[in-house]
Amino acid sequence: MIQKSRKTKETDIALALLVTGTGQSTMATGVPFLDHMLESFTKHSLMDISVSCKGDTHIDDHHSVEDIGIVLGQALREAIYPIEKVERFGSAVIVMDEAAVSCDLDLSNRPFLIYDIELEGKVGDFDVELVEEFFRAVVFNAGITAHIILQRGKNKHHIIEAAFKSLAVALRRALMTNERAGVPSTKGVL
Repeated sequence: MIQKSRKTKETDIALALLVTGTGQSTMATGVPFLDHMLESFTKHSLMDISVSCKGDTHIDDHHSVEDIGIVLGQALREAIYPIEKVERFGSAVIVMDEAAVSCDLDLSNRPFLIYDIELEGKVGDFDVELVEEFFRAVVFNAGITAHIILQRGKNKHHIIEAAFKSLAVALRRALMTNERAGVPSTKGVL
């Protein structure tokens, strides 16, 4: 179990991560929609994740969402690297009613994000622009290259949830054990 924390003037976060878990979650982020998305991520990644955050949500949710992404990414980096005996690459297309979102990723230790989902407005009280901020914080702090692409869809909730689930499933697949892979790189190190 990896435990991480982050305390700033804007947020106070405690996170626990078990990559080889069973999909159990405890979420208290102060941002209800993010709790829901992280529960979906946890369930479909089969990781165990616990997050608590006290943030300045009276201003808006931005600091909490981004900082939770930072801490989750840091925990993932610690759990993943040095990488050995795993698939390394993962992909998934998740369908949620009319929405379909793909995620292709590489546990490259070279962070990069392609986020091709254009949404505006809110889902309930949640600003949808924060989804990209969350994913950017996760992948850049985890050292993952990820391409998260909207294939089709109209319902913002469905699209966002499919994006979280596609990242979860692609990550689970990339972390699948492959004893023959050794260090899965021609460089000999990632």
